[in-house]
Amino acid sequence: MFKKILIANRGEIACRVIKTARRMGIKTVAVYSDADSDALHVEMADESIAIGPAPSSQSYLDIDKILGAIKKTKADAVHPGYGFLSENASFARKLKRNGIAFIGPGVHAITKMGDKIESKKLADKAGVSTVPGHAAELDTPAQAVKAAKKVGYPVMLKASAGGGGKGMRIARNDAEARDGFSAARREAKSSFGDDRVFVEKFIEQPRHIEIQVLADSHGNTIYLGERECSIQRRHQKVIEEAPSPFLDEKTRAAMGEQAVKLSKAVKYVSAGTVEFIVDNKRNFYFLEMNTRLQVEHPVTEMVTGIDLVEQMIRIAAGKKMTLKQTDISPKGWAMESRVYAENPFRGFLPSIGRLSHFVGPEENANVRLDTGVTEGDEISIHYDPMIAKLVTYGSDRDEAIARMGQALDAFYIRGVDHNIAFLAAIMSHSRFQSGKLSTDFIADEYGDSFNSADVPHDEPGLLMAVAASIHRAYQERAASISGQCDGHERTVLADWIVLMDGESHSVSTQVVTGGHDVTINSDDGEENWHVRSDWQLGEPLYHAQINGRIVCLQVERSGVAYRLTHSGLSIDVRVLKSKAAQLYALMPIKVAPDMSKIVASPMPGLLMSLAVKEGQKVKGGDTLAVIEAMKMENVLHAEQDGVVAAVKAVPGDNLAVDQVIIEFE
Repeated sequence: MFKKILIANRGEIACRVIKTARRMGIKTVAVYSDADSDALHVEMADESIAIGPAPSSQSYLDIDKILGAIKKTKADAVHPGYGFLSENASFARKLKRNGIAFIGPGVHAITKMGDKIESKKLADKAGVSTVPGHAAELDTPAQAVKAAKKVGYPVMLKASAGGGGKGMRIARNDAEARDGFSAARREAKSSFGDDRVFVEKFIEQPRHIEIQVLADSHGNTIYLGERECSIQRRHQKVIEEAPSPFLDEKTRAAMGEQAVKLSKAVKYVSAGTVEFIVDNKRNFYFLEMNTRLQVEHPVTEMVTGIDLVEQMIRIAAGKKMTLKQTDISPKGWAMESRVYAENPFRGFLPSIGRLSHFVGPEENANVRLDTGVTEGDEISIHYDPMIAKLVTYGSDRDEAIARMGQALDAFYIRGVDHNIAFLAAIMSHSRFQSGKLSTDFIADEYGDSFNSADVPHDEPGLLMAVAASIHRAYQERAASISGQCDGHERTVLADWIVLMDGESHSVSTQVVTGGHDVTINSDDGEENWHVRSDWQLGEPLYHAQINGRIVCLQVERSGVAYRLTHSGLSIDVRVLKSKAAQLYALMPIKVAPDMSKIVASPMPGLLMSLAVKEGQKVKGGDTLAVIEAMKMENVLHAEQDGVVAAVKAVPGDNLAVDQVIIEFE
């Protein structure tokens, strides 16, 4: 067995590999860029070594620097994680030449499966069902249009290298094919150093379902069931689960057998994933094979009890698998949510900054949190915006979903924008709960953005009861400290007016053992809530038993206003005396400034291109600029017709959030 493993990666996957290596008694080496000198994976590893500046091209993607770190630390194996060099055949080849074990597949498999054009040809030859398409490389937008017409719209323009949703565009007409080809090519070049693009048929309302495989060097290959990965945004997975709520046993077995057949055809060794597109009749088509550990591997681990990283290490060390296909019998259900540094309320734009607060939900047998950050860490523009992966387990799908909702409620992050509210909204969505999924789910249900109207709360009375209970606790403390409360009254008031979502309700509270009984009166009648909590004033997480059920809310206080976050909804609740509530209702409403004549950068990023100049007339929908952030291109479009009055930035500028780019007359 290996004595020392260097992890050629960063963030949560580096931490994940270190945990298993430590349990196996194997020493670890972390590599880090200038931006990651204080990162969690550096702290966790037995040794660490700097490999260069923050840009990944000068650090994590620099093969010579990784090789230098291996030589200096005398590591005898390398785990590449996912992304970066994990599917780089040249890297694997150089490791082999230097006598260093690569904890992954061989060069042949990486080369064949890492090239989407070649992998489709090999799959066809092996008898694996593939998506119709034009597998040859495209060189020009005109070629892209010609190939798309031949395949038939809609089509998917895809980068031959890489994955993670980068270098992919859907085209439904000639104009989208031309623009999509150029954008996919630029993005692929930036992300993978390989700008080859091809076309395949885009299947409407598809499901994305993948099969996990394991293969050793002794000729043994098995599959470990499937993962449903249909909840995606811009081809980037957001929520994954195992098993799929859609597959029957016959389809599951057929997909698993084809995955094994393809793995054997390419002489695959290690953990790998064969991805399929599945239509609404359960017809399935090979999409690609990821020759590495997948981001979503924890859901498979949760339902099988198999540590995939351990299996990869053992296989790379030449060990024979003790697992047989008949040993694989997944139990229960697992759900994974990817927590990203992004703002769903501003079109899911990426966010950077320092994590001023980071409190994850309590981990146990049913809740797992994989992360590479801690409180105080910086979310950088240079790398992927994923903060953490939250995984829950249940005896069935409903229980896994319920536990995910509870865990998301208890996940407290401040300092950067994040998508926890969005994830919670999906968990409570009736279509998601019914299992009616497709890769269009997010686009169909939420469009390009997300707002508070997408998160209706089933129990507004619960929120009002919590606000009243919290407010009374603050009043009781004020009375105990100064003998005064609510101005100059010496007793704590029991009755207030609660203002929430534009409506007012009279609320009364009564102190009982361990909390308060709260009565809410409205036009619809009377509600009674029994709130029991050992919450301490000022704590951001409010754990309570409310009407006999355990709940967790996030609380932020500003005077008599409480921002409560629960089940994806963040709402301000004000608790006032009757007279104060009347005065509040008379206060003027602030009007937001008119920004319709300005185009500002919605995120920090690099201004890649400008499509307009001063004096130019534009029409609504026209492309104005392209901004790159976290290796993804973001296109800004004109919202209405107008004339450009001034251009305030030039390509190559590093833009701050809300920095003005264009002004209109």
